[in-house]
Amino acid sequence: MVAADAPAVTRPGPWPGVRPGWSRTVEVPSTAACDGPGTVHRWHLLDNGPDLEARGIEPAGTLLCVHGNPTWSYLWRSLLAAAADAPAPWRVVAVDQLDMGFSARTGRFRRLADRVDDLGDLTRELGLAGPVVTVGHDWGGIISLGWALRHRELLAGVVLTNTAIHPAGFSLPPALRLALHPGVHAWGTTTTPAFLRVTHALARPALAPAVRSAFMAPYLSPARRSGVGNFVADIPADPGHPSWAALEEISSGVRTLDVPALLLWGPKDPVFSDRYLRDLLDRLPHADVHRFEGAGHLLPEDRDITAPVLRWLGTHAGPGGTPEDTAASEAAPYRSLLAELDERGTDRSAAVVDMAPLSTIPGAAHGEGPRTLSWAELADDVDALARGLASAGVRPGDRVSLLVPPGIELTTLIYACLRLGAVIVVADAGLGRAGLGRAIVGAGPAWLVGIDRALAGARLLGWPGTRISVRPVSAATRRALGVRHTVPELLAAGRRLSGGDPAPLPAPAPDADAAVLFTSGSTGPAKGVVYTHRRLSAMRDTLKATYGLQAGSALVAGFAPFALLGPALGATSVTPDMDVTAPKTLTATALAQAAGTIDATVVFASPAALANVLATADALDAKDSAALAHVSLLLSAGAPIPEPLLERVQELVPHASLHTPYGMTEALPVTDIDLAGIREAGTGNGVCVGTPVAGARVRILPLSADGVPGPDAPGIDDSTAAADVTGEIVVAAPHVKERYDRLWITQQESASLPGWHRTGDVGHFDADGRLWVEGRLGHLLTTPEGVRTPVAAEHAAAAVPGAGRAAVVGVGPSGTQAAVAVIEAVPPVRQAGPADPGLAAQVRAAVAAGTGIRLAAVLVVPELPTDIRHNSKVDRTALAGWASRVLAGERVGAP
Repeated sequence: MVAADAPAVTRPGPWPGVRPGWSRTVEVPSTAACDGPGTVHRWHLLDNGPDLEARGIEPAGTLLCVHGNPTWSYLWRSLLAAAADAPAPWRVVAVDQLDMGFSARTGRFRRLADRVDDLGDLTRELGLAGPVVTVGHDWGGIISLGWALRHRELLAGVVLTNTAIHPAGFSLPPALRLALHPGVHAWGTTTTPAFLRVTHALARPALAPAVRSAFMAPYLSPARRSGVGNFVADIPADPGHPSWAALEEISSGVRTLDVPALLLWGPKDPVFSDRYLRDLLDRLPHADVHRFEGAGHLLPEDRDITAPVLRWLGTHAGPGGTPEDTAASEAAPYRSLLAELDERGTDRSAAVVDMAPLSTIPGAAHGEGPRTLSWAELADDVDALARGLASAGVRPGDRVSLLVPPGIELTTLIYACLRLGAVIVVADAGLGRAGLGRAIVGAGPAWLVGIDRALAGARLLGWPGTRISVRPVSAATRRALGVRHTVPELLAAGRRLSGGDPAPLPAPAPDADAAVLFTSGSTGPAKGVVYTHRRLSAMRDTLKATYGLQAGSALVAGFAPFALLGPALGATSVTPDMDVTAPKTLTATALAQAAGTIDATVVFASPAALANVLATADALDAKDSAALAHVSLLLSAGAPIPEPLLERVQELVPHASLHTPYGMTEALPVTDIDLAGIREAGTGNGVCVGTPVAGARVRILPLSADGVPGPDAPGIDDSTAAADVTGEIVVAAPHVKERYDRLWITQQESASLPGWHRTGDVGHFDADGRLWVEGRLGHLLTTPEGVRTPVAAEHAAAAVPGAGRAAVVGVGPSGTQAAVAVIEAVPPVRQAGPADPGLAAQVRAAVAAGTGIRLAAVLVVPELPTDIRHNSKVDRTALAGWASRVLAGERVGAP
């Protein structure tokens, strides 16, 4: 046989993170078409199998890890170690592909098909037995999938990190186009180490010098970099490329893989962006997905992927809920969100009233007065628009991003999508431009419906989705914004299709995805939360049962989430003249006029909105006051409301029962309390949020001495409903979310108690069974005196004369944190910094007397930083970082 190892292989090692004994070489006969008969190649591997064998451990299976370009098996060192030491160990075979790493330089140009042959040759020589899970990165992704398709009898699953398996209708990313340019290719990839250095520079955070040196070690000379250049040259960019046929065979074959799949992704990758993730999900729709916000191309370096991979190997969990979740949801009766609309389809009374039609669009008509749509008109428009969307190519399961202000247009779009079985993606501008962009890209909609401003942002920032304008646009605007359809055009097309006696649109399955809603982003990047039709319907039913809402109610939807549920509740809904993405824009006059227009009996509004209503109440006239006096129920959700503020709201709506439900995007509502209940509860450690709503169960997972909820791997039996036990709040209800979207790790953590949602909130029950919320797990203070929660201390600080809103945060290492109060002074200060000594002394005394917490410092700011959506949730994480810098003597501005 002929050896093709030229030039000679450099003796490898040692490298940081690689254990002695992992590195080995194997002589492998080649069957690749590019090699002559009898050719043998020397492969280099990192293999923890001999280590496991020496310890007498039988692995659960083998992870076959395949690197891309220009890395090598060193990329998988953390997985090798973690898999060897796991309670259920796995063998990891991390290969250096031929012409790469410390494997042979073959002197041949190896195409994609050759590399798949090569990998098969190696595993045959190793005698690899199942179960095998392939793990691929970069171009190693498609090579590992090529192996998987040929070895189905061994295959147990696939794991992929930032890769591409097809251009999917897109041109090559700019970085790869540059690397392929004839004037750059040889110089950038082979003659110099530029391609390697640029790739290594993509790490977030930067690679440690020793790690960067290890990645460079196999490629120190142009001769050693020949495979790097050839790998780039073999990128099949178009159908004329020699490797296109192999690419097509593998990428189409992937659709037939029915083994579990896990996709781990760094969205900041300038090469393999989210568009390739969306293509993979189209081919592997059953895959579990986790997007690591902030991570990039070198994901295994940027983030710890070992723990989630090993957890996933142990569960092989599908994307849906646990069996307990399903049982809980199926136990609840199911009535479609569209049922009320269908039943009232011939009713000519008002269904939706819009006080400011598209008023947030620059150039939109103003002064038109309220627009009204009857139930019959709404039902007709929903059916017509659903058929029009279908004629444009929208299919059941397609994601449709709706960037439209609440009102008639948004209501019609929501219910048309639900009718069609499309999945609505609702991420409002209240997330801010960066947050909104992250949300839309992360959700990966196939369609994007928006106002002009949203469509312009989508074009500028490259948001995904075929563009649909919510209103007519000129030919020039259509071209500039990439608009393919408009809503009026689709309505007209749908009405034509509805003529005669059209077949009814198929009803979506109860457990099909219905919506992706986004959290406020007050505790990190906004998370997508998936609801099925059944779970959204359960939310509607919970609201009906808890608040006695009946068909025929009239509600003012001043809080965006409830604009979605109005028609499902059978209620006439009005959107007040405000920007619902900025709650502070709701004035008392706008609220009263909206209420008067429909004789509203119910009002939904956020705390920030109510604060501005009170601030503008002097403008109310007698007619406005009469309209508000007709309101019998007012709900405010999004953040706790101080009792004094509620007392003032009660004066505006004297005949209303005031309720402040506690909940979150993942479960709304969870508990409820009214003003009388708040008065009865009095003051305590936290905010009293009442008792569980209809169908909900709430428990407490007690905190350990270091602030961790429950023991290791807690179960629901470790939770309690006993009084005065502080811990994490966990919830079970038919209306709890189905899952987090493309955040598999986050979902597993939140559902680690099967059938329950771990909220991340901290609280306790009192002796009367009322729940008190004390803050977030991430906001706990771990002081030398023990774990403390911040809310009671904040209330004590805010009660001091001269103090407004307050936040208490921990500064320093866990276990030795100092407590610091940050306060909005009254009157406001111009410059942030240490508080006046007199105010500081009073705040220290009040907090110590009320909670026993000794404050290390009291700082004042002009305004506390809050989340964008609610304008009321204080960003304690930002404050803690700011306070730390101030106390370190840095000159910093306001947080």
